[in-house]
Amino acid sequence: MSKPVVIPSEATVPYAATLHVRDTCLCLHVQRAARALARRFDEALRPVGLTNGQFSLLMSLNRPEPPGLGAVASLLAMDRTTLTAALKPLERRGLVTVAPGPNDRRARVLSLTAEGHAALTRALPIWTAEHARLDEELGGSEPLRAGLRAIA
Repeated sequence: MSKPVVIPSEATVPYAATLHVRDTCLCLHVQRAARALARRFDEALRPVGLTNGQFSLLMSLNRPEPPGLGAVASLLAMDRTTLTAALKPLERRGLVTVAPGPNDRRARVLSLTAEGHAALTRALPIWTAEHARLDEELGGSEPLRAGLRAIA
C-alpha cells in the first residue's frame, strides 16, 4: 500500500489569503448576489408557476420573428445544450415550440405559444413590481447595471 501524499505546511495558502479573497473577490460577490436575486425572483414568480430563469427565457422569445437557438443562447449567455435542456419543461407545458428553421431544416427556431404569451402576461406585472422594490432597496440600480454590462 502506498502512503498518502502530504503537502508540506510551507506550501499551504495562509488563512489571511482566504479572508482576503472572501472579502474582495468580485466573482464570488457577483455569484452570491446572482443566487440571492434568483431566489428572490423565483419566489416572486412562484404564483404563475415560473422560475426567474424560465421567465427570462420566455421573455427572450417575445419577438416579432421566432429566433434561432443560437441567438437565444447568446442573449442568455448559455451554451446550446443548457438552453435545449431549459426549453424541454417549457415545451412539455405547451409554453414554447421548437421547430425546424425555414431555410435550414437542421436549425431550430423557438416560438412562444398562446399559453406562453399568457404566462408572460401574468408574470410581467409581478416581475415589474419586484424589480421596482429591488431598485428602491438599492437606491437605483443603473450604476450597477452599467458596471455589469461593461464586464459582460
